[in-house]
Amino acid sequence: MKTDLAPLTEPVFLILLSLAQSPRHGYALLKDTETLSDGRVRLSTGTLYGALRRLLDDQWIERFETDDTSREKQSYRLTATGRKFLQAELARMKQLTRVASACLREA
Repeated sequence: MKTDLAPLTEPVFLILLSLAQSPRHGYALLKDTETLSDGRVRLSTGTLYGALRRLLDDQWIERFETDDTSREKQSYRLTATGRKFLQAELARMKQLTRVASACLREA
């Protein structure tokens, strides 16, 4: 399991943020990350599934069984570990914006 607190990329941050709201399948994640970023982040399926693979390996997310058996959709949900790292990243970003705001006020 990954335990360092390296800054998350924006796509990974948005994927985790989307999954913090509710479990989702791949297509829903593609759409939600685009919505959360106001259209700035448009993930390709290759980028999304590469990120999901890494997040599964790091145990930040897990596969989630759904009742939707009409298609073979894989759904994912955030784990407690993933939530912890998402919260740590949010705290890091808040601290950075506090410092940046203070510097800009002084300038």
